[in-house]
Amino acid sequence: MNDHLLKYATDASRLRNEAQKSKVEAMLAKRLTDIFISVSALLGFAPLLAIIAVLIKLDSNGPVIFKQRRVGQDGEFFEIYKFRTMRIGTPDLPTDQMLKLESPITRVGSFLRKTSLDELPQLFNVLAGQMSLVGPRPALYNQVELTEKRKSEGVLRFPPGITGWAQVNGRDELPDDVKVKADKWYCEHWNYWLDWRIIFLTFGAVFSKKGAN
Repeated sequence: MNDHLLKYATDASRLRNEAQKSKVEAMLAKRLTDIFISVSALLGFAPLLAIIAVLIKLDSNGPVIFKQRRVGQDGEFFEIYKFRTMRIGTPDLPTDQMLKLESPITRVGSFLRKTSLDELPQLFNVLAGQMSLVGPRPALYNQVELTEKRKSEGVLRFPPGITGWAQVNGRDELPDDVKVKADKWYCEHWNYWLDWRIIFLTFGAVFSKKGAN
């Protein structure tokens, strides 16, 4: 009986170690994929990035790149990079609240947001290890309630992403509770190939402009 229990405990420990090793290897593959795709995209899209920068400067006063404090992995703050799509002095508000105000979005900014091209500078955040290509979208520093909900559900243990499971299932249309539920599902079911599925679904969401504002 004791030998049987010992064998069961040994097998269980071995399976746990193998599962942990597999997860570590998958996360390493995720990081290497982030680096490879980010470098390739930045090099390949360099002419497009330059054109967008010129259009932004011609369209309105202000910097080309917009920096904003966001909540990263384990609740650490970082500065996210985007192409500036709004006029200078616009308050830091979530998209759903911003829509209630007189539109501060510039003409070029409107196009960039609809096509999600304003997100391209976040590839630098990915290279810096502050973000991943796929993960829960990082909350604003002042979205305390959303951050607390994510913390309680274990969502913050994952690096934030340029796109994520919530984004391909509604983008800006989803209320916070639904976003957190979707983020939790992603974290609990994550695997390397799920990221690729989300990447391909993102292109469909962008082209259909579903939930984009």
